[in-house]
Amino acid sequence: MPDTTPAELDTALQRAADAAEAFGAQAPATRARQIRAVADALDAAAGELVPLAMAESHLGEGRLTGELKRTTFQLRLFADVLDDGGYLQATVDSADAGFPLGAKPDLRRVLVPVGPVLVFAASNFPFAFSVAGGDTASALAAGCPVVLKAHPGHPRLSVRTGEIITDALAGSGAPEGVFHVVLGFETGTVALRDPRIKAAAFTGSVPAGRALFDIANSRPTPIPFFGELGSLNPVFATPNAVRARGEEIAKGYVTSYSGNAGQLCTKPGLLFLPADHGLDEVLAEESKAVAAHKLLNDRLHEGYCTRRAAVTEVPGVRVLAEGSVDDGAVPTLLTTDVDTLLANREALLEEVFGPLSIVVTYASEDEARRAAEAFEGNLTATLHAEDDDAEFAASLVNRLRDRAGRLLFNGWPTGVAVSPAMQHGGPYPATTDARFTSVGTAAIDRFLRPVTYQNVPQNLLPEPLQDENPWGIPQTRHSPK
Repeated sequence: MPDTTPAELDTALQRAADAAEAFGAQAPATRARQIRAVADALDAAAGELVPLAMAESHLGEGRLTGELKRTTFQLRLFADVLDDGGYLQATVDSADAGFPLGAKPDLRRVLVPVGPVLVFAASNFPFAFSVAGGDTASALAAGCPVVLKAHPGHPRLSVRTGEIITDALAGSGAPEGVFHVVLGFETGTVALRDPRIKAAAFTGSVPAGRALFDIANSRPTPIPFFGELGSLNPVFATPNAVRARGEEIAKGYVTSYSGNAGQLCTKPGLLFLPADHGLDEVLAEESKAVAAHKLLNDRLHEGYCTRRAAVTEVPGVRVLAEGSVDDGAVPTLLTTDVDTLLANREALLEEVFGPLSIVVTYASEDEARRAAEAFEGNLTATLHAEDDDAEFAASLVNRLRDRAGRLLFNGWPTGVAVSPAMQHGGPYPATTDARFTSVGTAAIDRFLRPVTYQNVPQNLLPEPLQDENPWGIPQTRHSPK
């Protein structure tokens, strides 16, 4: 499909800028109704959208049907957040002539939309992290118009999804210009530099994300750039856990790293086992039993082949399951030890996006702790342990907490619940800002900023800060004692 022309992009950006004030000023309940209309329209179009996604992504009908359901679920979840209104964090701090530090004015604080948001769609989730995905849902919920830069891996699906969203928003009374889909590599970078864009969100590779992050920060007026870039998602299993349920851990690991052909940002890239684990045969057989699966597109396939070759050629790395990349990728499982891992960090501590993972053996608890300290930021870190592992487990948890946004115990990271308590983010390079999440209701916080009103008359205050509270949202009140 043709790239968006410069004139078309300028029109989209101007319409988004023109719509920002009216869209952001709507009552949350009004915007909630509009977002639910989008969810309903997407559900109604499933029979059209799923086949389009299958044709462009090599993903199966079941996977895509479930992903579309997740997409509309998270849209409705954000509508529920709007109905509640607590996301605005409206705080009324009344004037106090007897304040200990001197007379205090009337202060009222609320969160407001940042303005038009540029969203870069991801390739591996054509629905849930793409045109109607979590970044779009949370930005629209915050009251921000969205300019969506479609991923080249599924352009026809992107354009059609965008048309459905635009029609649903218009039909439910949203201001004109609230949502646009644009195409083209240069289109995205030009839009990112445009002063009408006030924030951006991205899901993809470290090199691409870092390049965009640098553009966002080098603008004359820098803007927030919320990038999800790369993650190894290490898993540690204690000797006691291996003795108690080693085969179960091995099978769960293979299922997790090979699922969706390893094309998940939460795929466990490394499993740390005690040196005498005795699970090589189980791990190899389970990996060999996984069927071949085509990667999402040729570009990802080429990248996977390059990284696979680089990792398997590292001295001291041994192949447990050879895998292949010919007629669809078959999982490749490798093994090495901590010393080799630490001596080859550049090659081995870099994400391989695809069905490859590495089993790393440790000879002692100290060696396991040393390995945990070697990681940069990750989306997740997992520990398999038993009740008798309290001291060792605590030492690993403390180290992994500083390097991950989500800590799992006796589970697997490939499964991200869309919920209020979910944290899908972590220290760099997992994300560009570890304080925020791109999954769950807290994702709305990325596209809001605080404003305090001091001694402002009631008739000039925004609705959520007025004493009458016409929107009926939660207000935190602080009165003189």
